Amino acid sequence: MPVDIRVIPCLSDNYAVLIHDPVTEATCVVDVPDATPVLEALDREGWDLTHILVTHHHSDHVDGVLALKAQFGATVVGPKAEAATIPGIDVTVVDGDPVGVGSLIGRVMETPGHTAGHVVYLFEDERLLFSGDTLFVLGCGRPMECDPPVLWQSLLRLRALPDDLSLYCGHEYTLANGRFAISVDPDNGALRARFADAEAARREGKPTIPALLGDERLTNPFLRADDPDMAERLGLAGAEPAAVFTELRARKNVFKG
Repeated sequence: MPVDIRVIPCLSDNYAVLIHDPVTEATCVVDVPDATPVLEALDREGWDLTHILVTHHHSDHVDGVLALKAQFGATVVGPKAEAATIPGIDVTVVDGDPVGVGSLIGRVMETPGHTAGHVVYLFEDERLLFSGDTLFVLGCGRPMECDPPVLWQSLLRLRALPDDLSLYCGHEYTLANGRFAISVDPDNGALRARFADAEAARREGKPTIPALLGDERLTNPFLRADDPDMAERLGLAGAEPAAVFTELRARKNVFKG
């Protein structure tokens, strides 16, 4: 039976994602920016929450954890490296660890960069990738606790995953990311088409997630820092990919488009 997914807008631009296993009725949520909309979604669906998967410790991803745990007794899973700053954590995980949600078996991938202990959750059989704030649609997280080359290495790990994975990220940043992407890759027709689709979705109040990882490989500039054409456009012909990525990230930090 196919897994059931619900994308839940939270706060101003966050997402929580519910994953429901129809075989066992187990249900998990990936990150909890705010408990209230997650509770409302669970009530609408008639699902009981069994697991809370946390990607990293930032408050806009964990502020609702304790309220959900108190109501459902859900098991809180999060990165071992950030256990001291994740409320209510029960199970700590490191790279390669399995994570079971009923009959669904995911795998932890450590992706430091945005935070030093950030993890993502990959459910290979279901073709699902929950990337938190490491990889966004048409963008990536800001490297806040590590140098940019560390985040670049994490993005390379994700880029190497199969193209048909559905990417669920932690924020609705796609339009801002798309405007920046076009500024550094103006002749990319696939990028312009994706941006037009995203604009249409947002006009209708729809989320721009999930996205296919294969589409990100073609259109997300932060996954293409090792493309010689990208380096040349930035005036960095011949530079190491990590240096190109660092320049891309610096430009995005100040981009006003």
